[in-house]
Amino acid sequence: MALDTKGVRYEYVEEDLAAKSSLLLASNPVHRKVPVLIHAGRPVCESLVILHYVDEAWPGARERAAARFWAAYVDGELFPAWGRVMMAATEEERAERAGEAAGMVARLEEAFAGCSDGGDAVGYLDLVLGSNLFWFEAPRRLLGVRLIDKGRTPLLAAWAVRFGEAAAANGMVTDALVDMAVEHAKKLRAAAMAAGK
Repeated sequence: MALDTKGVRYEYVEEDLAAKSSLLLASNPVHRKVPVLIHAGRPVCESLVILHYVDEAWPGARERAAARFWAAYVDGELFPAWGRVMMAATEEERAERAGEAAGMVARLEEAFAGCSDGGDAVGYLDLVLGSNLFWFEAPRRLLGVRLIDKGRTPLLAAWAVRFGEAAAANGMVTDALVDMAVEHAKKLRAAAMAAGK
């Protein structure tokens, strides 16, 4: 998605994670996982690092420092808060954790207007949050917890619709991915319940 937004031509190679290719193992020998971007013959590994690299190698993003701060917030705080909602053992705990996650989304809503490209253009923060949208559907489907809500977070709710329709989303916000997130969330909940958390 990041390369598409910059208008960069590239070759996409799907990786079989059960039988990792020698190219992947040579390109990311430390973590041995995807994604890997190979540019000018050199590998760049890990999602956020690749997004930083693309943002620097092909300039054009506005307000980079603010976008990076909020991208780190999404990746390091908001997404883990989603997990805590999903693993709550009791209704009381779930309500408390959902309230914390909703507060985080509200803070992001306040900052979003200035950090996101907002319209048809897709920037760094849009990519970080957009690539997580399908995860935020799982608590709604399983628990009735809506983290991005038109009533509480109208900017993010409207943005999510636009992002899902944007060419840059490239099929990343689909029912199949939401179904996968729901199944993963069920496994997280089951593991948390079994562990007595």
